[in-house]
Parts: sequence; structure tokens; C-alpha cells
Amino acid sequence: MKIVVDENIPIHTADALRALGHDVLDVRGTPDAGISDQELWGHAQRAGALRITTDKGFARRWQEPHHGVVVVRLRRPNRARIHERVLRAMREFAEQQWPGTLVVMRDRAQSVRRSRRRGA
Repeated sequence: MKIVVDENIPIHTADALRALGHDVLDVRGTPDAGISDQELWGHAQRAGALRITTDKGFARRWQEPHHGVVVVRLRRPNRARIHERVLRAMREFAEQQWPGTLVVMRDRAQSVRRSRRRGA
């Protein structure tokens, strides 16, 4: 599965996703490092990729066509807790379920919204 991670997702999380067989785009250390959220959203859409972020602004885009979004929203985020919540979301949904699905992972709960319009 193709995945685009924000720069705020731990590097070891991107590595763990790769170890699970996913094709992960992480812009850190590339010429695209520091690009805007809008540009990164565009990368994910063109690649047909799931988007993983801690930026709550992406939750507002749930009705737009997309290939899946995971937003991690924790009261006291740290690398270990973000990592655990991302991997939990990945275990709970099969690849074919992600298009049009927004999952917000919180401290003790998660919310799921599904758009009627899947993938761009």
C-alpha cells in the first residue's frame, strides 16, 4: 500500500510501515522537505496514497475524494505514542477499506468517517 507520512510522524514509524511491506513516502531529507500541507496532500492524491499525519486540519478534508487519512490527535504526544496509534490504525483496517476513510486516533478512542467519494 502507498503511504505518505508527515514530517511529524516518527521516522521509526515510517520504517516500521516499510517493514510491513508498504511503499512509504517520507519527505524528510529530500528536496520536498518542508513543503506545505497542501503540496503534501497533492502528493498523496497523485500517488493514490494513504495520508498519515498529526495535523488536525486534514480531518476537515474528509468529504473530499481521497485514498485514506489517519490523523493522530493525542493530549501529550510523543514518538512512542504516535507510533503505537499509527500501527494500531493500520492493523484495524484492510487496504481496500482505506479509500475515502478518515480515522482520527485519540488517546483512548478513535473516530471513523467515510466519504461517499473515494480516491481522486
